[in-house]
Amino acid sequence: MNRRYVIVAALVGVVALIAASFLFGRLSVESTVARPSAVDVGFSRDMAVHHQQAVLMSELLRERGTDEELKAIAVDMVLTQTNQVGQMQGWLALWGEPFAVNEPPMRWMGGSHAHHAEDVPMTGMASQTDLNELEALSGVEAERKYLELMIPHHQGGVEMAQHAYDHASLPAVRELAQSMLQAQTTELATLQKFLDARTP
Repeated sequence: MNRRYVIVAALVGVVALIAASFLFGRLSVESTVARPSAVDVGFSRDMAVHHQQAVLMSELLRERGTDEELKAIAVDMVLTQTNQVGQMQGWLALWGEPFAVNEPPMRWMGGSHAHHAEDVPMTGMASQTDLNELEALSGVEAERKYLELMIPHHQGGVEMAQHAYDHASLPAVRELAQSMLQAQTTELATLQKFLDARTP
């Protein structure tokens, strides 16, 4: 599992560098009007971590599952979310913000969503035990476990994206949040249908 995390992180790092070079001009223009707010920065940082786990789970499903349609959806998630992680980490680099900080996640959301302990996971995140179980399964059992993990994961992502869309300062961040909202809301309905078909 550690090797898989390294591969995913390396892939994301390459995408982040590419994204930073393309986004430099746009964000430089925006920065003359508005600096990133705590929501812009917090969303980019936390959602990048959230996406990385979705990429990891989808890679496991691609290897362990047998349903070609579901595997195609998982591959699309890998490609889409890896690209989005690159965008968000590219922004953080341009803003001079670290990719990770020693503070609780989701504080940028405020209210009941804000976590007050560093070891509390973000909304929808799977535990390491769940990830180990997914890696140990195959066929329909792996598909069912993946769906049971990915549905709440997406629901958590939708909550985060909605807050960013409503409260982020920079247009580019709001646009990305909106695209996530649209994609993950559609995917949730599809994933639920797949799970229903695999529930006794």
